[in-house]
Amino acid sequence: MQYTPPYNITDEMLELVAEIMENLGKLSGAKGLEKLPRLRRANRIRSIHSSLAIENNTLSIEQVTAVISGKRVLAPKKDIDEVKNAQLAYEKIDKIDPFSVDDLLKIHGIMMNGLVSEAGQIRTGQVGVYNSKGKVIHLAPPPELAREQLYALFEWLKTSGANPLIKSCVFHYEFEFIHPFNDGNGRMGRFWQTSILAKWKPIFAWIPIESIIKDNQQEYYKAISLSTSEARSNIFIVFMLNCINNAIKDIIDGAKNHMSHLTGQIEALLRVIESYPQSASELMQKLNLKSRDGFRKNYIQPALDAGLIGMTEPDKPTSKNQKYFKV
Repeated sequence: MQYTPPYNITDEMLELVAEIMENLGKLSGAKGLEKLPRLRRANRIRSIHSSLAIENNTLSIEQVTAVISGKRVLAPKKDIDEVKNAQLAYEKIDKIDPFSVDDLLKIHGIMMNGLVSEAGQIRTGQVGVYNSKGKVIHLAPPPELAREQLYALFEWLKTSGANPLIKSCVFHYEFEFIHPFNDGNGRMGRFWQTSILAKWKPIFAWIPIESIIKDNQQEYYKAISLSTSEARSNIFIVFMLNCINNAIKDIIDGAKNHMSHLTGQIEALLRVIESYPQSASELMQKLNLKSRDGFRKNYIQPALDAGLIGMTEPDKPTSKNQKYFKV
């Protein structure tokens, strides 16, 4: 008989799902993350920093940014390695199958490479879930059951017709309950929920739900603990749906702020550029500009960074044949 995780749909969950869907629509109307590459990169960094900070990584968000940018950072090697591993894992989020145990093991191998001896392997020993004070809040099933329960959970994930928002929350809780790995279960549970959501709506790959969890870390652990006590994941589902909703609302506000701070130069460029390709010389003539360097620095590059214009030859940004168009 196929395993079905214990939970039941409530009015509160349905209201949250409806609000999340409404806010996703607003996010698309606020130019969307796909049109804001700088904001997208900042959100990815927030996801990595927050998820690792929950696991006691000591790096600040500025240090995480530096590591991801390839700069040297004076910090414990383990903390730096965690960031580099997480970066590699998150880069694969749109290439993995969230319904595949094999892909889960591959990502765990990347996430925990050089950090634990059993990276990419289901645990062979007993483990538990600890809160930030080191107190055991959940003793995981014995290792001989971990593999069986993990595969059963993935079979349910693959075949369930539940709403993806709710299904991803149920999976996250059940995954933490099983605790299939010797280490890295927390960051993997959060990553995998994002991968499930991103498979459904690709924009979720760039929404830092992890940052909201970090800001409510004690409630996160409490939701896990209370759900375990109730033998169903209802409390955790509501907690996570609120995290998802708040993360989306933060992005909407960020996108609006980003667009409202456009410079006068970008606004001037957007008034003269067309949807068909135009050369830099043509645009400079329309704007009555003489300095090509100033045009690129103050007009073209900021507009490109904001995702407001495109290039005909994006792989050759300095090509003499380069032309620009409004997106």
